[in-house]
Amino acid sequence: MAKIIHSMIRVQDEARSLAFYKAAFGLEPVERMDFDNFTLVYLANAESSFELELTVNKGREEPYDLGDGYGHMAVSVPDVDAEHQRLTDLGLAPRKLVDFAPGGQVIARFFFIKDPDGYEIEVLQRAGRYL
Repeated sequence: MAKIIHSMIRVQDEARSLAFYKAAFGLEPVERMDFDNFTLVYLANAESSFELELTVNKGREEPYDLGDGYGHMAVSVPDVDAEHQRLTDLGLAPRKLVDFAPGGQVIARFFFIKDPDGYEIEVLQRAGRYL
């Protein structure tokens, strides 16, 4: 069986991205690989073995065009209301909380937040299939 181990996104400003992911999700660098034209920084926390790989292309000055193919990354938290308030207090501008109830019963409670490069991150209440 395959094991999902990381997802990669391209970021423009390494320090800005590191600060965001630490403040928002407690992700810390676990490894940094510096090459001639780019740097890879792997981020993780104690909640999961999954890592987020930040790719920083050296000399890149213009923002990345995320296009229409990228969807979002998702994280789950034990208290989505408290997390929404915490991120709001940090000035990270999470969007409104949503109770997703297509058949009248809530199957997910979540909000979205954007990182400094415009990547969407869904923050879900840890319940049901979103443990």
